[in-house]
Amino acid sequence: MSLDFSSIRNHHEHAVYKAVIETASQFPGLTHRPELLIDVACVALNRLPPRYIRHEADFAFFLSDRERADAELAVSEAVEYAFGFIQARTAMRARR
Repeated sequence: MSLDFSSIRNHHEHAVYKAVIETASQFPGLTHRPELLIDVACVALNRLPPRYIRHEADFAFFLSDRERADAELAVSEAVEYAFGFIQARTAMRARR
């Protein structure tokens, strides 16, 4: 039996990527280095509980409006934290 698991992904990925792109302009010291924005996304995703799905509709169907709002807030907070974390780490490295 051959199984293809490539359709599985973390539900928060697209929301985090979008939030990183939308928030990046507030952190001009990071926007000139795309690899740092990718690091921001990694830090943010690691702060969120994993929610693996195959299809967006699979997950959205089971969420209440309150759960959806809570998830959006969690993504926003995780991305804000991640920008601060990466910015601080970058500043620390620059001082060495």
